[in-house]
Amino acid sequence: MRLAVWSGPRNLSTAMMYSFAQRADFTVWDEPFYGPYLRLTGLNHPMRDDVLKSRPETAEQIEQTLLKQESSEKTHLYHKHMCQHMIDGIPRSFMIQCKNVFLLRHPARVVASFAKNYPEVDAEDIGFAKQAELFSELVDADQQPLVLDSEDVRRNPEHMLRLLCERLGLPWDSKMLAWPAGPKPYDGAWAPVWYKSLHATTGFAGPEGPLPELSGRLASLANGALPHYELLREKAIKGR
Repeated sequence: MRLAVWSGPRNLSTAMMYSFAQRADFTVWDEPFYGPYLRLTGLNHPMRDDVLKSRPETAEQIEQTLLKQESSEKTHLYHKHMCQHMIDGIPRSFMIQCKNVFLLRHPARVVASFAKNYPEVDAEDIGFAKQAELFSELVDADQQPLVLDSEDVRRNPEHMLRLLCERLGLPWDSKMLAWPAGPKPYDGAWAPVWYKSLHATTGFAGPEGPLPELSGRLASLANGALPHYELLREKAIKGR
């Protein structure tokens, strides 16, 4: 199985990657298109030079690697993708050869978290419109992508991960609920900036509190993303 998990930033995307990495039947790849995305956009993200050095491939080379990788009875492939990376110049044909899961988080939480490290955050950075676009493309290609809301996962990790595994045709593995603290060998080069708090954890965090109060430009940004979030939220796996 090639499992492509699509998220915006500041979601449970890295925790989900850590969760699947604990399984003996999965290997993981952290944001394969980040380097080409920075080259194409020229964005000055934190640790830009380190990211570019760690991702020297072109977008086409990365897609070829994604398509060449073969799973076996013991090894499935987990790709952690950021929706905002899928701009013009980043190929998408590999998507239809994957099982696709879309991971959601309320835009107010995403904007508040992202802005702490990147105050210039804009609509393209948080990726909600792109997430809805990719979902629609897969539906048009007769795929049935799954949707998982991080709020539901944080409320009951075991229950929601069991449901996800069931939908994917995977056996349940309780090792998915915990991981060792500290950096991981499969972390992207950007981990020192974005994963510091996660490195202190050994499992999924509990439920979040009230939505953060945003104002001005950040509030407008979150409100603009809300319709895309709500559209996909309707498709999310519901706990029983």
